[in-house]
Amino acid sequence: MSNVLARRGRSYAYKLVLLQAVIVGITTILLFALWGVQFGISALAGAIIAVFPNFVFATLAFSHAGASASGKVVHSFFLGEAVKLLLTIVLFAIAFGLLNVVFTPLFITYVIGLLVPWTAPLYFKQN
Repeated sequence: MSNVLARRGRSYAYKLVLLQAVIVGITTILLFALWGVQFGISALAGAIIAVFPNFVFATLAFSHAGASASGKVVHSFFLGEAVKLLLTIVLFAIAFGLLNVVFTPLFITYVIGLLVPWTAPLYFKQN
Protein backbone atom coordinates (compact mmCIF):
# COMPACT_ATOMS: atom_id res chain seq x y z
CA MET A 1 0.00 0.00 0.00
CA SER A 2 2.76 2.46 0.90
CA ASN A 3 4.50 1.80 -2.41
CA VAL A 4 1.25 2.73 -4.17
CA LEU A 5 1.06 5.97 -2.17
CA ALA A 6 4.65 6.86 -3.00
CA ARG A 7 4.07 6.08 -6.67
CA ARG A 8 0.90 8.21 -6.75
CA GLY A 9 2.65 11.17 -5.09
CA ARG A 10 5.69 10.83 -7.35
CA SER A 11 3.44 10.64 -10.42
CA TYR A 12 1.62 13.83 -9.44
CA ALA A 13 4.92 15.60 -8.70
CA TYR A 14 6.39 14.52 -12.04
CA LYS A 15 3.28 15.78 -13.87
CA LEU A 16 3.73 19.12 -12.15
CA VAL A 17 7.43 19.25 -13.07
CA LEU A 18 6.53 18.38 -16.67
CA LEU A 19 3.95 21.16 -16.76
CA GLN A 20 6.54 23.52 -15.30
CA ALA A 21 9.06 22.46 -17.98
CA VAL A 22 6.52 22.99 -20.77
CA ILE A 23 5.55 26.47 -19.58
CA VAL A 24 9.13 27.71 -19.10
CA GLY A 25 10.07 26.01 -22.37
CA ILE A 26 7.42 27.99 -24.22
CA THR A 27 8.62 31.15 -22.46
CA THR A 28 12.21 30.38 -23.48
CA ILE A 29 11.22 29.85 -27.11
CA LEU A 30 9.24 33.10 -27.15
CA LEU A 31 12.12 35.09 -25.67
CA PHE A 32 14.52 33.49 -28.14
CA ALA A 33 12.23 34.28 -31.08
CA LEU A 34 11.52 37.85 -30.02
CA TRP A 35 14.92 39.01 -28.71
CA GLY A 36 17.56 36.63 -30.02
CA VAL A 37 20.07 34.05 -28.94
CA GLN A 38 21.45 35.79 -25.85
CA PHE A 39 17.96 36.21 -24.36
CA GLY A 40 17.13 32.63 -25.32
CA ILE A 41 20.22 31.22 -23.58
CA SER A 42 19.52 33.33 -20.51
CA ALA A 43 15.89 32.20 -20.45
CA LEU A 44 16.99 28.58 -20.86
CA ALA A 45 19.32 28.98 -17.87
CA GLY A 46 16.42 30.34 -15.80
CA ALA A 47 14.23 27.46 -16.95
CA ILE A 48 16.81 24.87 -15.92
CA ILE A 49 17.30 26.58 -12.56
CA ALA A 50 13.54 26.43 -11.95
CA VAL A 51 12.82 22.90 -13.22
CA PHE A 52 15.82 20.68 -12.42
CA PRO A 53 15.84 21.22 -8.61
CA ASN A 54 12.09 20.52 -8.52
CA PHE A 55 12.61 17.27 -10.41
CA VAL A 56 15.29 16.22 -7.93
CA PHE A 57 13.02 17.18 -5.04
CA ALA A 58 10.12 15.14 -6.46
CA THR A 59 12.38 12.13 -6.86
CA LEU A 60 13.78 12.33 -3.33
CA ALA A 61 10.66 13.46 -1.48
CA PHE A 62 8.38 10.74 -2.81
CA SER A 63 10.72 7.80 -2.32
CA HIS A 64 8.80 6.60 0.80
CA ALA A 65 5.17 6.63 1.92
CA GLY A 66 2.88 5.13 4.52
CA ALA A 67 2.44 5.28 8.27
CA SER A 68 5.08 2.64 8.96
CA ALA A 69 7.68 4.73 7.13
CA SER A 70 6.67 8.12 8.56
CA GLY A 71 10.20 8.86 9.77
CA LYS A 72 11.59 8.06 6.35
CA VAL A 73 8.93 10.22 4.70
CA VAL A 74 9.86 13.23 6.82
CA HIS A 75 13.57 12.61 6.29
CA SER A 76 13.14 12.27 2.51
CA PHE A 77 11.18 15.55 2.33
CA PHE A 78 13.82 17.41 4.35
CA LEU A 79 16.60 15.88 2.26
CA GLY A 80 14.76 16.71 -0.95
CA GLU A 81 14.24 20.33 0.09
CA ALA A 82 17.87 20.72 1.20
CA VAL A 83 19.18 19.29 -2.07
CA LYS A 84 16.74 21.48 -4.02
CA LEU A 85 17.96 24.62 -2.26
CA LEU A 86 21.64 23.73 -2.75
CA LEU A 87 21.08 22.90 -6.42
CA THR A 88 19.31 26.22 -6.95
CA ILE A 89 22.22 28.11 -5.39
CA VAL A 90 24.81 26.18 -7.40
CA LEU A 91 22.90 26.62 -10.66
CA PHE A 92 22.54 30.37 -10.10
CA ALA A 93 26.27 30.57 -9.33
CA ILE A 94 27.08 28.69 -12.52
CA ALA A 95 24.72 30.87 -14.57
CA PHE A 96 26.20 34.13 -13.31
CA GLY A 97 29.79 32.91 -12.99
CA LEU A 98 30.35 30.88 -16.14
CA LEU A 99 27.67 31.95 -18.59
CA ASN A 100 27.23 35.37 -20.08
CA VAL A 101 23.55 35.64 -19.14
CA VAL A 102 21.17 38.56 -19.33
CA PHE A 103 19.56 39.19 -15.96
CA THR A 104 15.97 39.92 -17.04
CA PRO A 105 15.11 36.84 -19.16
CA LEU A 106 16.80 34.53 -16.66
CA PHE A 107 14.64 35.82 -13.82
CA ILE A 108 11.49 36.03 -15.93
CA THR A 109 11.63 32.32 -16.74
CA TYR A 110 12.75 31.44 -13.21
CA VAL A 111 9.83 33.31 -11.63
CA ILE A 112 7.36 31.83 -14.13
CA GLY A 113 8.75 28.41 -13.22
CA LEU A 114 8.20 29.16 -9.53
CA LEU A 115 4.62 30.27 -10.12
CA VAL A 116 3.56 27.03 -11.81
CA PRO A 117 3.48 24.87 -8.63
CA TRP A 118 1.60 27.60 -6.77
CA THR A 119 -1.12 27.52 -9.40
CA ALA A 120 -1.20 23.70 -9.66
CA PRO A 121 -4.76 23.36 -8.28
CA LEU A 122 -5.94 25.22 -11.37
CA TYR A 123 -4.42 22.58 -13.67
CA PHE A 124 -4.97 19.30 -11.86
CA LYS A 125 -8.13 17.94 -10.31
CA GLN A 126 -7.51 16.22 -6.98
CA ASN A 127 -9.60 13.18 -6.06
